[in-house]
Amino acid sequence: MSAGTKDKPKDKTQAQRAALPRLAQFRRIMIKVGSSLLVDPAQGAVKRDWLATLADDIAGLHKSGADVLVVSSGAIALGRSVLGLAPGPLKLEDSQAAAAVGQIALARTWSEALGGRGLTAGQILVTFADTEERRRYLNARATIERLIAMRAVPVVNENDTVATAEIRYGDNDRLAARVATMASADLLILLSDVAGLYSAPPAEDPHAELIPVVAKITPEIEAMAGGAASGLSRGGMRTKIEAAKIATTGGTHMAIADGRVPHPVSRLKEGAACTWFLTGSNPVTARKKWIAGSLEARGALTIDQGALSAIQSGKSLLPAGVKKIEGNFSRGDCVLIRDAAGAEVGRGLANYDADDAQKIAGRNSRDIETLLGMPGRAEIIHRDDMVLKGD
Repeated sequence: MSAGTKDKPKDKTQAQRAALPRLAQFRRIMIKVGSSLLVDPAQGAVKRDWLATLADDIAGLHKSGADVLVVSSGAIALGRSVLGLAPGPLKLEDSQAAAAVGQIALARTWSEALGGRGLTAGQILVTFADTEERRRYLNARATIERLIAMRAVPVVNENDTVATAEIRYGDNDRLAARVATMASADLLILLSDVAGLYSAPPAEDPHAELIPVVAKITPEIEAMAGGAASGLSRGGMRTKIEAAKIATTGGTHMAIADGRVPHPVSRLKEGAACTWFLTGSNPVTARKKWIAGSLEARGALTIDQGALSAIQSGKSLLPAGVKKIEGNFSRGDCVLIRDAAGAEVGRGLANYDADDAQKIAGRNSRDIETLLGMPGRAEIIHRDDMVLKGD
């Protein structure tokens, strides 16, 4: 065997590593933190020393100009400790009570950790339904966008106090993936109690190998997933694979990394072992494909030439450029956009119900509050919720 042949495996590994994404290339990063990382199971208290290192990492990303969001578990784990609930599975009503108490402690914990580094934390409580029903989806998305615009760090958690099936079957891995795509994050980092996806469960197979990159989720990749890894965790590698499907379909790269170490995100930045799940798209492109091909149009807006030129140059559609409203659509519904001749030039998600759209059509955005009796969004369709012919 020649020396060149011997070097091939090493060369292949080096080439794979060189081709992997790097943290510096991402502009909006969501970090998911599980209960088993945040809460000491023996004491039922926050691991403050570890959290301080993560907060340092978040502050570093934020200082570099990246938008940072957090999805944090831990409310039930903290609440059950405060209430003195016995270890083991909880009844639904006990889970909800624990979440109600623990959410206060969790929010305070993140506020203090980030505030100590000059960052403002904003709490957002969601359920899966908030990411699926379009009206609620748009409201949550707008809140996240506004917090980010103010350079705050949204801290998202599942609304366990009112959820039912989510408490018994849900997990924050999939919730993080849904919120990441909703927020147009280009990277989701799942901090875990394992270093990534292995060829077999490492606790069962000492010969299991870490998979550094997954270009496509296949049945073989899904077969590598095991069950939940800890008593506090409601997920496991299986839910992380499902989260990867959601994220990559929505144009978001995802990484599973070891969160048990200090400064887990900085270590990832320095090239620590992890598993990357790659997407061939980006959040904006994936979203436009969804609007263009997956939603039934419930109405139509006819616009003038000035508005057409504006949206073709990348701007949002303002009420002033709308000349005609058709259909009985609701806020969040997909509507067609037509030019003055009636030809379809695009489609998008409406920011107003048809009745309100009718009232503000042709009027300046500054008149919206007077016309509707309440403040409203300046755009009738935001540019991020719009796809034009030829896009």
